[in-house]
Amino acid sequence: QVQLVESGGGLVQAGGSLRLSCAASGRTFSSDAMAWFRQGPGKEREFVAAIRWGNGITYYADSVKGRFTISRDNGKNTVYLQMNSLKSEDTAVYYCARSRLPVFTTSPKEYDSWGQGTQVTVSS
Repeated sequence: QVQLVESGGGLVQAGGSLRLSCAASGRTFSSDAMAWFRQGPGKEREFVAAIRWGNGITYYADSVKGRFTISRDNGKNTVYLQMNSLKSEDTAVYYCARSRLPVFTTSPKEYDSWGQGTQVTVSS
């Protein structure tokens, strides 16, 4: 099991930027995929981006491509989500999660560890 703690959420104006952090503790593996999901009011949880610990390969949802960047610092066991050009529709609780699958997946069911979430609110 791995413990995940997100931070960095807040209130930002449309067009602004935020950087989220996810600190991981416990047993992680280079083959693990770390992902960000989000859940807006009245919506289902949706995939945002993922990165593999070992080789740093990334995968993004179409809705955030070109605006969000996922990265990791292996030394700090931390994953980041840099969010630029934020829109009101990006307002959601953002969650960090871990998957042990060897391929990227956008299904929340395939992630076995989750953080508590951090609120991001974008005002228009």
